[in-house]
Amino acid sequence: MVNKILYFSFVLFGGYFFWINNIPTGLSQLGIALIFDPYDSSIGWKERPVLVKIWLIAHLAIMFILLILLLWSKVGN
Repeated sequence: MVNKILYFSFVLFGGYFFWINNIPTGLSQLGIALIFDPYDSSIGWKERPVLVKIWLIAHLAIMFILLILLLWSKVGN
């Protein structure tokens, strides 16, 4: 239960920082959210439902895309 609260709190904080246009902080908050697995961590990766896997992989993919965009915008300036 604690992991779910922390996961969604960090996701909300990340969204808030994106909303106020603080992209690096929002990105770090979303990355920290992945530490707190909101699903049952006692279940291995292979036994997890497909939708849970899709959600976690999508979260990670969004993180990488945002990181690449952030770094690309810094190099372009």
